[in-house]
Amino acid sequence: MIGMIMFVAALFLLMLGFPVAFTFGGVALFFGVFSEGMDLFAFMPYRIMSVMQNTVLMAVPLFIFMGVVLQRTKLAEQLLTSMGRLFGGLPGGLAISTILVGALLAASTGVVGASVVAMGLISLPVMLAHDYDKRLATGTICAAGTLGQIVPPSIILIILGDVLGLPVGDLFKAAVIPGVVLVGLYIVYILVLTRFQPQMAPAMPDDSGLSRKREIFAALLAIIPPLALIVVVLGSIFAGIATPTESSALGGIGAIVLAIIYRQFSFKMVWDASKDTVKVTAMVFAILVGATAFSMVFSYTGGDYLLEEWLLQLPGEKWGFIILAMLVILVLGFFIDFVEISFIIVPILAPVAEALGINMLWFAILIAMNLQTSFLTPPFGFSLFYLKGVSPPGVRTTDIYKGVLPFILMQVLVLAMIVIFPGWFGMSASY
Repeated sequence: MIGMIMFVAALFLLMLGFPVAFTFGGVALFFGVFSEGMDLFAFMPYRIMSVMQNTVLMAVPLFIFMGVVLQRTKLAEQLLTSMGRLFGGLPGGLAISTILVGALLAASTGVVGASVVAMGLISLPVMLAHDYDKRLATGTICAAGTLGQIVPPSIILIILGDVLGLPVGDLFKAAVIPGVVLVGLYIVYILVLTRFQPQMAPAMPDDSGLSRKREIFAALLAIIPPLALIVVVLGSIFAGIATPTESSALGGIGAIVLAIIYRQFSFKMVWDASKDTVKVTAMVFAILVGATAFSMVFSYTGGDYLLEEWLLQLPGEKWGFIILAMLVILVLGFFIDFVEISFIIVPILAPVAEALGINMLWFAILIAMNLQTSFLTPPFGFSLFYLKGVSPPGVRTTDIYKGVLPFILMQVLVLAMIVIFPGWFGMSASY
């Protein structure tokens, strides 16, 4: 039972706010020395070396760099301005524009925090100035910003590919349809809502002085550069021309090219983007090293065997396990980050899923969709904090909490659809 006790202890310390990497490492050290002695940690250098030599994980800093550079090119501002003019004349047009821009930013940057902050700074004041309901405006921005979790190139898909031993390119392909369905569902929700309650999202009067043709032309000019980058990065993976690691390098170069096109390039910008990339990458790899120590001690104390035996005896076999696994990840997402869940919970669930004959690609997409929900769920959803940090004083935290609820339900609905009808998404539930 030592493994189960250390698991509960780690979750308790995380909820108290202790740093993730040091929590995992410290708990592993305490329980490892208590149960097996210091000799157990003689294997740690080899485990850390295998992490550092993992070529799949090289894509993480490169995609982060791509996203940070694009964040500094005013890409979001140009997209939101053009899309707002294009759809602003419709009830809910600004909200629809925000969803579409969120999808484009997700496919070109994949950085959730940057997308939420950018749209919060640019789109939220415009929505509120045109009498949008605060809950709808804030919920739309949070939901659109978190699309970077499921729409490729997503950092979480790269991490899951490494943890589950799956080709990242296959995960990217499998995530496209769920991402498109989710975007479509958001837009349908806004259209239906504004059809019956137009006062929640009034149409924006056209004061730009541009003709319709010029508005469309301006929107295309804003969309084509990031769209070209998406085609280069994802197209090279899907066509088999480049591996995800190689395409992430192409993405970094493409981001620099876009910075030149948007006249935002400077060596200071590259330096600052590189520093931000190092900070985020160091955080991810520190957590990975701590999680590696934790999983090693958890395995040596027999915790994985005990948990696997219990999970295999669940009623309903495969479906009982899927339902429990999704519920556990959903509930944990209310309190801890997707990185911790990926490195601690997923490795525990993976052997059971394989033993039950579950298609691991399908299982990975279920986890990714579930982890996206964790960015929106109160009280610790990161997107909620990102948006609150840049919101005008009149927007309360409760407005944001209420605003994201319909979008959380839509994400759970898409998750349920993938579980019940995997064939609709080009997948199978079993091998």
